[in-house]
Amino acid sequence: MNLIGTKWKPLILFHLLEADLRSGILQKKIPGISNKMFTQTVRELERDGLVLRTVFPVVPPRVEYKLSERGRSLEMILRSLDKWGLEDNQN
Repeated sequence: MNLIGTKWKPLILFHLLEADLRSGILQKKIPGISNKMFTQTVRELERDGLVLRTVFPVVPPRVEYKLSERGRSLEMILRSLDKWGLEDNQN
């Protein structure tokens, strides 16, 4: 829980289950997250070995995030949380 037990980490990880995403696109998929909080959260996920960050040497700079193998191992947990949340909203 220490690795994913914040408001934003599960959302970021969940979106990365579907595809590797550029920084700006990933941030847009998470309404309400500030730029500062997004940056802090992805850095923590990278530090903890759940997310891999690739910087492409182009102008303007392009950054892409993807799940590491360790991050991918959370897929069943994240999908279960999503399913539970969807079922709870239907009641």
